[in-house]
Amino acid sequence: MKKYKLNNLDCASCASKIENSLSKLDEVKFVSINFVNSTMTIDTNNLEKVKTRIKAIEPEVEVRDIDKEKILVSVNELKENKGIIIKAVSALVLLAIGIVFEDKLHSSQFILAEYAVFVTAYIIVGWNVITSAVKNIVRGQFFDEQFLMTIATLGAIAIHQMPEAVAVMLFYVTGELFQDIAVGRSRKSIKSLLEIKPDYANLKSGVEVVKVSPEEVKVGDIIIVKPGEKVPLDGTILDGTSFVDTAALTGESVPRKVKENDEVMAGMINQSGLLTVKVDKIFGESSVSKILELVENATSQKAETEKFITTFARYYTPIVVIGALLLAVLPPLLFSGQTFGDWIYRALVVLVISCPCALVISIPLGYFGGVGLAARKGILVKGSNFLDALTQVTTVVFDKTGTLTKGEFKVSEVVTSNGFSKEEILEYAAYAEANSNHPVAQSITIAYQGKIDMDRITKTEEISGHGIKAVVDGKTILAGNDKMLHKENVDHSVCEVDGTVVHVSIDNIYAGYIIISDSLKDDAIQAIENLKAKNIQTVMLTGDNQYAAQAFAKRLGIDNFYYELLPEDKVKHIELLIEKSKGGKVAFVGDGINDAPVIARADVGIAMGALGSDAAIETADVVLMTDSPSKVALSIDVAKITRSIVWQNIYFALGVKLIFIVLGVFGVATMWEAVFGDMGVALIAIFNALRILKK
Repeated sequence: MKKYKLNNLDCASCASKIENSLSKLDEVKFVSINFVNSTMTIDTNNLEKVKTRIKAIEPEVEVRDIDKEKILVSVNELKENKGIIIKAVSALVLLAIGIVFEDKLHSSQFILAEYAVFVTAYIIVGWNVITSAVKNIVRGQFFDEQFLMTIATLGAIAIHQMPEAVAVMLFYVTGELFQDIAVGRSRKSIKSLLEIKPDYANLKSGVEVVKVSPEEVKVGDIIIVKPGEKVPLDGTILDGTSFVDTAALTGESVPRKVKENDEVMAGMINQSGLLTVKVDKIFGESSVSKILELVENATSQKAETEKFITTFARYYTPIVVIGALLLAVLPPLLFSGQTFGDWIYRALVVLVISCPCALVISIPLGYFGGVGLAARKGILVKGSNFLDALTQVTTVVFDKTGTLTKGEFKVSEVVTSNGFSKEEILEYAAYAEANSNHPVAQSITIAYQGKIDMDRITKTEEISGHGIKAVVDGKTILAGNDKMLHKENVDHSVCEVDGTVVHVSIDNIYAGYIIISDSLKDDAIQAIENLKAKNIQTVMLTGDNQYAAQAFAKRLGIDNFYYELLPEDKVKHIELLIEKSKGGKVAFVGDGINDAPVIARADVGIAMGALGSDAAIETADVVLMTDSPSKVALSIDVAKITRSIVWQNIYFALGVKLIFIVLGVFGVATMWEAVFGDMGVALIAIFNALRILKK
């Protein structure tokens, strides 16, 4: 899969035609063209054939191989459109002259002057449209907007409605100009997201500090981040204290204080102190690199509404053209007293009105805006299809640890049994958990405080959903939940303990248990309240025992909870919830590597991005960069706003066009009204779509 820039791709229907044609090639496994940012994502083994096919469809379009970070570029509106503006102004002046002197020009002695004024204006403003239509016809491509405008305006000239012909072409070209500017502004609005890419890194080499590209820095290198500079790579602070601006990554406006041993992510802006950072990830694996890739690829996954409109336009335009042809011919043939001139004019009005530009452009632009708005709020949606899915969510299922809770486990109590001491239990549990990165395991090793001698450990086995089995000093150590004790036939007097508990046995003798405490995230309760306010059911899945799960569920106000679950059990519960959802969507929110299968199985998979595992982030459809569960409700709000505006455009465009088509058929609407019915509606729909970016 590779991404390319399509230069000179200037109309949405052109993008649709190219995508439709390429998808039929045997050499193309996947293709998605994004008109809004002029890119093509394609999986093919024959790029030359692809380029040849594109040239056959749209000769002006050039396929360029580009770096991902250079995909979205700003639009210099006046410079890039200077030629069009000059042509439009020239045509407008000639049109005004023709209208002012219309009475004189209509007289027979000035008939040549009339044609000279109006036809000159028409050619100035419409030449590119006409030539594009002719080229498309030669290639066997009919029924695009250039074809509609050319037929309608040439027909108007043929029946001596020249001012209308010039006006239609002038307003069509002007409308196209405003469309380009609107699309350009939408690109600018999201471009700031991609400007978080750091330009350089201050690499410390001995006593010297050298500016290098972030891509050149290796894991373990030391970099210096000065006040005002972007953090170029993910790493750990070795020295220094500062406040960092995380807004570009997380959408949070409040600066975060960082100090020695804290982690910082690429894209953060250092606001005050000098920081010395040890690099933990190469640039390609850093947070900022993932964000860039997610944002750039987001609009390649199209919503069903976008796909429907593309298909709709493909059939709608030919039907309208055939209908207009019948409208021009049948009434004069079937009814006495009807003239061809009158009905041809009405048919031409219908042709102008019927152009589907408003839908073809404004709808993908609306979804593009929704993805951009979400990204600015620290929510990365991987496709407009997932925005649609979010609007249909009726159940949100949460993992507990690290999602609703902070995952900052601390040993709060050690309870002994069978003559073992607290120190022995902690020591053997710490050695058993020494090779685990699980927060519970780390809390035990921290509480032990002693240095781990790895030579004492001869074997370690992780039993999924149960715990750890290890051999330490020749003794078999079990550290896990109550199920593990039953599985290994260890006699024990205590089964049910309130809280997160790790039972410990030494050589099959029960030694006691360790209670681990965790705390809720600051916005966890608010997250559940926000979802309940939307009448969304909330569910919690956890591997904890019943008592720990029940305590957290009660504090949160969760509707339902399920406990002592293995990863495969969570998948089964999600499948059952999907069956019961009755047409609604089920979203799952998780953060750990063991959550990846559940995230993949849910209708909408949501991952915690800041601290979540790479597997969860890669699998998810939506990534929350702040690790804040309250962003789940916010992502649903963004999706609903986007969908609302998209459907406003659909109803508005189709409604207005239908009204004007009826008025055109009955001879009430003229070419002048037809211009509003086409380009006016298109522009209103486009600017309505851009409202999303202002939310």
